[in-house]
Amino acid sequence: MGDETTTLAELKTRTAEFVHERDWEQFHTPKNLSMSLAIEAAELMEHFQWVSVEESASLTSEELQKVGEELADIVLYALSMANSLGLDLSKTVLDKMAKNARKYPSEKVRGKSHKYTYYKKADDEAEN
Repeated sequence: MGDETTTLAELKTRTAEFVHERDWEQFHTPKNLSMSLAIEAAELMEHFQWVSVEESASLTSEELQKVGEELADIVLYALSMANSLGLDLSKTVLDKMAKNARKYPSEKVRGKSHKYTYYKKADDEAEN
C-alpha cells in the first residue's frame, strides 16, 4: 500500500475497523478527537523545537521515521473525526482548497505569506 494505490476511502474504512475492533467509538467523539489532534500536532512540533530551519529540512532517517509516526497519528485522528461526523473528507478538502484559491489568488500572493485579510484590506484601500 502506498499513496499512489491507497484511496482515502480505504484509509477511512481501515481506521473505522481498527477503532471498532477495540470498542473505541465511545471515546471517539468530536470533542475528544479534536483534542487528540491538537495533542498530536504538538508532539509533531516537538521534533522541530530548538532546531534551525536548515536542520528541520534535513532530518536523519531515524528522525524522519519519528516525524512520520506523529504525522500518521494526526492523519488517523483526522480520519476518525471524519468518520465520527460522517464527513466526506475528499469533498471537504477539495471544497476548502477552492475556497482558499479564492482567498489567495495566485497572481496576488505568489511568494508572499500574508494572511488573506492583508490582501482584502489592500483591495479595500485601493477601491477608496
